[in-house]
Amino acid sequence: MYTNQKGFKYLDVLTGLFVAVLLISNIASTKILVLWKFTFDGGTILFPLSYIFGDILTEVYGYQKSRRVIWTGFFSALLMSLVFYLVQVLPPAADWAHQQAFENLLGFVPRIVIASLVAYFAGEFSNSYILSRLKIKTGGKFLWVRTIASTLAGEGIDTAIFCMVAFYGVLPAGLLWSVIISNYIFKCTVEVLFTPVTYAIVGFLKKKENEDHYDRGINYNPFVFK
Repeated sequence: MYTNQKGFKYLDVLTGLFVAVLLISNIASTKILVLWKFTFDGGTILFPLSYIFGDILTEVYGYQKSRRVIWTGFFSALLMSLVFYLVQVLPPAADWAHQQAFENLLGFVPRIVIASLVAYFAGEFSNSYILSRLKIKTGGKFLWVRTIASTLAGEGIDTAIFCMVAFYGVLPAGLLWSVIISNYIFKCTVEVLFTPVTYAIVGFLKKKENEDHYDRGINYNPFVFK
């Protein structure tokens, strides 16, 4: 079943929330924190929700709609980084004494920006692709299997790429592996714990949108926009 995008009531809301989660997570990731025995960046607290949104979007609206949302998030994150860089290089006011603090927290670090964008791109598209293919394989059954399996793969790819590109050679090897493992465990745990919420939202959207899309015969190339 296919419904024209103009008829969707909640797709724009989900897109907005998805982008908000992504941007807030990128800013929060500037802090490395310790919670219980886990060491991870601050963005990890919120970022797993982006994969839950990705699951919901692909499950209800299909891979093609999800692809557009992922690209929207990608260019939003890129724009945010470029604006922060522009603000960073512009001369501060003479009586403003926080230039160094701004650079430390929000300054443009090419390695971090590249790591974030590449990891996001690879992880989100992997997550959406796997869930889409599993939905066809399972005939739309076992949603929990699809959401968890796709997240295990997507989050694994995302976490490994980001941490290795951003922090390899910067953090001590022991701390780097601790961050990778802690991030991965935390993100996947959030996905599992939110499974009942995912079920409820997916059920609500399928009913309200009159949509339960199956991606049969589509082009999975992430660079195809039609």
